[in-house]
Formats: sequence, C-alpha cells, structure tokens
Amino acid sequence: MEQYSHSQSYKSAGVDITAGYRAVELMKGSVARTMTPGVVSGIGGFGGLFAPDFAGMERPVLVSGTDGVGTKLKIAFLLGKHDTIGIDVVAMCANDVLCAGAKPLFFLDYIACGKNRPEVIAGIVSGVAEGCVQAGAALIGGETAEHPGLMPEDEYDLAGFCVGIADEKKILNKESLRPGDALIGLPSSGAHSNAFSLIRKVFGIKDGAEYVRFDEALGAPLLETLLTPTRIYARAMDALLGKVELRGASHITGGGFYENIPRMLPAGLRARIQLSAFPKPKIFDLIQKTGEIPERDMYNTFNMGLGMVMAVKKGEEKQALALLENAGEEAYLIGAAEEGEGGVALW
Repeated sequence: MEQYSHSQSYKSAGVDITAGYRAVELMKGSVARTMTPGVVSGIGGFGGLFAPDFAGMERPVLVSGTDGVGTKLKIAFLLGKHDTIGIDVVAMCANDVLCAGAKPLFFLDYIACGKNRPEVIAGIVSGVAEGCVQAGAALIGGETAEHPGLMPEDEYDLAGFCVGIADEKKILNKESLRPGDALIGLPSSGAHSNAFSLIRKVFGIKDGAEYVRFDEALGAPLLETLLTPTRIYARAMDALLGKVELRGASHITGGGFYENIPRMLPAGLRARIQLSAFPKPKIFDLIQKTGEIPERDMYNTFNMGLGMVMAVKKGEEKQALALLENAGEEAYLIGAAEEGEGGVALW
C-alpha cells in the first residue's frame, strides 16, 4: 500500500516516489470532474477502464489522436503558471478526433518532469481535467515520470492521447465534398499550441531570462497572451452533427492553412477562402511585423485566427451558422470548395 511505500535509496538518486503519491491525492478532485457514465475504474490502477455505449451504432469505430504541447511549455515555465497548459494538450488531441466526426470518450496524459513537485503536477492535471470537461471526455488515467538528469528540475514535458467513437457510416469523408460546398471557420484563441519555436525566436524569449512585457499593440502582457489555451471545438461539432450535412473538418495546427485545409479535400478540389471574412487576432500582426515574416509564411505556419474549418453541403450554410450561434459558438462563412489544384486559394 502507498503509505508503506518509501525508498530512501531511490530518493537519493533523485526520484521521490512519495511525492508522486502526494500529487495523486492533490489531483483527485480535478479528475473527478471529468467522470462520464462509461468510466469503469478510477485512477490508480494499471490501466484505465471504459465501457463505451454502442447503442444506435451499426458499426462502431474507435478514433484516436495523440500529441503534445511543444515549446509553448517554455512560456508556462517563464510565467510559473501551470494550470492552463493541460487544456492545450487535450485540445491538440481531441480536436483531431473531432475532425472525423467522432465523439471523444476518454483521455490519458503523460508528464515527464525533472523533479516531481506535487503542487505543480496537480496544477497541470487540473488543466487537463478542464480540457476533458470541454471535450466531453473522461480522464481515466495517466503517468507522471520523474527523470532527474534528463531535464532540469523545474521543467517538464506534457503529452497525451484521446480516444473517440463514431458510427462508420457517419465518419466525415472528404470524398463527399463537392464544388460549391460552404466553408465555415471557427475562431481560434490565438496561436494555440503551434510554432512556438518561431514565436520565441521572433520575440527573443530565452530560458532563464526575466521577460516582462506589456505590449501596447496587444493591450495585454505578451507572455500571458501567448499562454492563452487552445480552443476545443467539441460543442461546435456537436451542434452540427446530424443536423446539417457536414462533409469535412480540418484542425488548423502547425502548417497553417496550406498544410491542414487540403487534408479534408478530395483530389481536384481546392478551398477558396476570403481573408476579410473573419477577424485576425492582434498577436499575428505583431508576430509578422516583429519577425518580418512574409504573409505566405504566416498562413503556412499559424492558424491566423481560425482553429477549425468545416465544410457544409451547399445551401445548408445559413442553417449551420444559426445552429452554431444557438450553441453559443462564433462562426464565419469564409468561402467555398471549388474545382482546382493547389489546395488553398486566399483572396
């Protein structure tokens, strides 16, 4: 039992297993927030158990996604703020699952740290739990690994994976897209969790540096703006599935418009997008100006204000926009699919 588990020898090598138990105790309340009817086991076992509900499905298909947060973690380290970065790791996985038209079921996280600081680990997991609540997924397990000598004591890495479910016949299929189908954009909250290596280079953000900057162009502190969590689009997807003919969805991550939008397009079609149809967060103008980055590179690196793009059958766009508005979601009609090559045409 945990209260009898202690190794002074292991602790002398840099790994305190009792700190892990303390972290688990601190995170239990956060994890409890995510429990859904399918959860069979609580945290602490060797595997998380989940019993999915297949009612009404002819051929259930599991859909999975895995990702990390990347060097956005450096911003959390500099600010000493660790309770939102977990939202990012859930978003990066769950949004990919949503692009198949699947419902997220459960999530597991993995935290590797130089030194297990229970309060920090619990803060990270509180963010993961918040992300799971937003995604409608249960947090059924995870792992915290203490790696002394592999990374600094005050740093960690964060990754995870999400599993969702969809009826095979309802999985979004890009081959159903036709010329004239409408493209609807859902706004991002900023840079989300992508291209932070470039962002840190542009602004000269370095490890260990005192970096406090209120930016007049942003009207907010720069680092706090950059740490804004990635949006999760579960509510938006739920508002449309089964109510309009949704023919595709693309999560706009690293690679921006040019890499991600073509992933939902069949051969012979491209996306024609009107840039004036949606607002661009101020952070992107600041990045472009400060780094002297060509506009083409900006749209091939960042989400530029759209975290997800959905394709809806021609003629159903007004209904889709109304459904999203009723669900409390902002959305913009940004263009349409058309015959052509090149993936994306911006105008």
